[in-house]
Amino acid sequence: MAPLPQHKIQLDESEMPTRWYNVLHDLPTPPPPVLHPGTGEPVGPDDLAPLFPMDLILQEVSTDQYVDIPDEVLDVYRLWRPSPLFRAHRLEKALGTPARIYYKYEGVSPAGSHKPNTAVPQAFYNAKAGVKRLTTETGAGQWGTALAFACAQYGLACEVWQVRASYDQKPYRRVMIETFGGTVHPSPSELTEAGRRILAEHPDSTGSLGIAISEAVEVAAQDPTTNYALGSVLNHVLMHQTIIGEEALLQLAKAGETPDLLVGCTGGGSNFGGLMFPFLREKWAGRMSPTVRAVEPAACPSLTQGTYAYDFGDTAGMTPLMKMHTLGHDFVPDPIHAGGLRYHGMSPLISHLYETDEIEAVAKAQTECFAAGVLFARTEGIVPAPEPTHALAATVEEALRCKETGEEKVILTALCGHGHLDLAAYEAYLAGNVVDHAWEDEDIQAAVADALSRLPALA
Repeated sequence: MAPLPQHKIQLDESEMPTRWYNVLHDLPTPPPPVLHPGTGEPVGPDDLAPLFPMDLILQEVSTDQYVDIPDEVLDVYRLWRPSPLFRAHRLEKALGTPARIYYKYEGVSPAGSHKPNTAVPQAFYNAKAGVKRLTTETGAGQWGTALAFACAQYGLACEVWQVRASYDQKPYRRVMIETFGGTVHPSPSELTEAGRRILAEHPDSTGSLGIAISEAVEVAAQDPTTNYALGSVLNHVLMHQTIIGEEALLQLAKAGETPDLLVGCTGGGSNFGGLMFPFLREKWAGRMSPTVRAVEPAACPSLTQGTYAYDFGDTAGMTPLMKMHTLGHDFVPDPIHAGGLRYHGMSPLISHLYETDEIEAVAKAQTECFAAGVLFARTEGIVPAPEPTHALAATVEEALRCKETGEEKVILTALCGHGHLDLAAYEAYLAGNVVDHAWEDEDIQAAVADALSRLPALA
């Protein structure tokens, strides 16, 4: 009898990585600094102290190659880590491809996504610093759910501003956040000056992550017992997520495989960076040579159509200026179902890697993505969140290309969460009610130029 195919490559709990990897240590060229909007000078720890505890600030600026994961964080991680790596045999068969497809599945976490990988350490370090409450934004609700769960582990209050479009589309995310102990407000709200200003101009605003960030930052900055937590974009957030890639390296080694292509969805960059950074380290060391491909929504194409420039991370201009691929800080994307990818900018680290040709990027329309998500559900048995369907669409595209050429590529993708609370999006797709949206380059460039023209002058 032929041996059964290996579907799941799992690590023992004792094999779980105990360090995060800091890609800043190994970058071939250093990224541009984050700037203070008032002085135009690089920000220092004191500039970030009103929002973040010193442990996270030091991680944000560190160039150490590795940072030890605290035992208190590892203890919570063990509720779901190590997460499984699967070989997608049934998807391969359905596509008739010679490619070997693997996916690292983060939907096994309490929040159903990769987000607790950073929510837990952020809550831990804030509790250690004596903070009593964390504020944050959330799009689809994955990050808000993760932070509410993490705050419950360390006795912190959690207040979440959820983008209005997703607040209306995904009511059970709000319920899940509240079940974990968090408080949720639709954004823009009447609770902040930033929200009131937006509503005065656009009473029917569907919101954006930039607006929600402004509201959460405004509240945190006014209360010395409250800090702000960000679910993506910043260096320390992406570093916490590298436990995904470190585990995947060990699991692929167990399977005797080396990847030819890595594919991940990108909104702010945390899921993508978390999987890719350890593999880039191996690539720079000459131990492998995979192509690394970011996939974003055509409705919010910061990498593929945005401008690489200094911009605010939020709509109201309350954050430092970051050099990143941006659509302009006041960009409000079409209310697509992949709420976690509706961000006007991109992580400065991901932007820098794209600008220096270390990674490539493509944009996908949401109907193509949902088609890939349905195919994946019917073959592999997991209903993916709308966000990773973007990576699945690019994976399917590459697998079919391999079918044409006969290449036996090894493809690794990031399935960053399940879609059990996103079934309304699948209902809309199956009913033929999902509409694609794309932007003309000239419209994007005009909007970005207008937004950037209102930034503080930099020396």
